[in-house]
Amino acid sequence: MIERKYFGTDGVRGRVGQFPITPEFAVKLGWAAGRVLAAKGTNRVLVGKDTRVSGYMLESALEAGLAAAGVGVDFLGPMPTPGIAYLTRTFRAAAGIVISASHNPYYDNGIKFFADNGHKLADTVELEIERLLDEPMECVISEELGRANRINDAAGRYIEFCKSVFPNEMTLEGLHIVVDCAHGATYHIAPNVLRELGAEVTEIGTQPNGLNINKDCGATHLTALQNKVLETKADLGIALDGDGDRIMMVTENGRPIDGDEILYMLAVTAQNQGQLQGGVVGTLMTNFALEKELDKRRIPFVRAKVGDRYVIEELVKRDWYLGGENSGHVINRQHHTTGDGIVAGLQVLAAMYQEQKSLEKLSCDFHKLPQVLVNVRFDSNKQPIESANVKSAVRDVEKALAGSGRVLLRKSGTEPLIRVMVEGENEAKVKAFAQQIAKEVEAPTN
Repeated sequence: MIERKYFGTDGVRGRVGQFPITPEFAVKLGWAAGRVLAAKGTNRVLVGKDTRVSGYMLESALEAGLAAAGVGVDFLGPMPTPGIAYLTRTFRAAAGIVISASHNPYYDNGIKFFADNGHKLADTVELEIERLLDEPMECVISEELGRANRINDAAGRYIEFCKSVFPNEMTLEGLHIVVDCAHGATYHIAPNVLRELGAEVTEIGTQPNGLNINKDCGATHLTALQNKVLETKADLGIALDGDGDRIMMVTENGRPIDGDEILYMLAVTAQNQGQLQGGVVGTLMTNFALEKELDKRRIPFVRAKVGDRYVIEELVKRDWYLGGENSGHVINRQHHTTGDGIVAGLQVLAAMYQEQKSLEKLSCDFHKLPQVLVNVRFDSNKQPIESANVKSAVRDVEKALAGSGRVLLRKSGTEPLIRVMVEGENEAKVKAFAQQIAKEVEAPTN
């Protein structure tokens, strides 16, 4: 496998003003991507962004690079990542470019790509773009320069798509929903989708100012949503992240619902309705309880590497529909090519309608096992996971868990950290087991 120089598992991401999230690099990236796309015979791409102040700078820089390569740009303005994937397909564009750092703070940003079919770019295409990034930049002649255009009805088009995944015979009338848009890309979309389907909506996190995206709100900070649900006596709450591809939920009692619980509810409801195709794909971090509960119901379950990209690859390979991560990426290939927080929320609401249950009752049969994660910094010149002492400690813990829990050690992809994860039925024991293994990982001999 060729190691990527610029692209991570989800595009290019970093601190604004520091390489590679600089205007100079964005111009070159736009040019390189434009050259690769133009070679395929297409010459228009869509560009959307979340609400970070740096999005203005990066979209201008990308447009300049793309134009120099002879590729035109249709600007979408603030638009959720899954909305850009959807519009890329419907506009028959060569690609969709997303300017977002998802759930990160405002001072980070990123650039990622969707192919014309709404899926992430193929590895071969990303590698060709990387190759060109190291080549001198050249400009096409004036007659061939790309032009820029703005699509003014992009939000409306995506709202109609989201509504289309909610069955026509169902309604949200009678439901009071609090929605937290994290001051991000869904601020002008998610509340309208829910209202147009009949719900009474209380909205928070819908006043973006360029600097408040994900700040103490949204899918990574549920306290504001929990408080608002309890204060307004709402039926449930929905929290989205800055670019709208993650979802967390809150029951009427203020109890948080994560991606694993959402997958459980969707899988069981689909099975009850005879609509489940195949099984469910999770990740290495998916709670062991989900695997056990699905097994009880004879629903196949497999784990992919951490990252929605790998979940989708596994779903496509097996021709299954449903997969996701505990962090809130939930994918249903029956409706979309990527994780979509609004669509996943509507699927849960449809499940509540079909089962005639509240969110609390729909989720109450599933109880996550306590999961403890300890991050251990290590010398990058050493391989602690391969240490005999570490392996022995892992074997001892697995023996003590006796099949009622799980141990996972994995390296961070961005820092010199070993992530030690232990799951089990007894939280105190799980914490002690995790510390026991972590102690061996950080031992000097490793």
